[in-house]
Amino acid sequence: MIYLVLGIVFLGVIAFVAGKLRERKLKQQLERGEISELPSIKQVEDMECCGQHETCEKESLLAAVSKEIEYYNDEELDQYRGIASDSYSEEQCDEFREVLYTMREDEVAGWVRSLQLRAIELPDGIKDEVFLIVGERRVG
Repeated sequence: MIYLVLGIVFLGVIAFVAGKLRERKLKQQLERGEISELPSIKQVEDMECCGQHETCEKESLLAAVSKEIEYYNDEELDQYRGIASDSYSEEQCDEFREVLYTMREDEVAGWVRSLQLRAIELPDGIKDEVFLIVGERRVG
């Protein structure tokens, strides 16, 4: 047990020293004009799955994957909260279709999750279209 603790402390010291040496080298390069600024962490909006989850959150239709509600310029659909999927009229299905076909393909799975989290059932009339889009995205 003591060897494990000593090993972890030793690795921590090595990481700390390596970080300080890298920082010092970068500052020297900056002073000599070899680089214009110190590197920073960049936030990249990745359109692909990050690979850190068994199920990609961006492609999953399960509301359990993410608990954050995100609106896709579809606030008007909140009026359908609590309506059964087989109870929609054709005009109401068209409202869902309008939202569906104005978004990017990579947003569809997130939109369906958002509807689930908001207790809005997807009309039976457009479920096949949604599953087709999400399925093609997963294969492609």
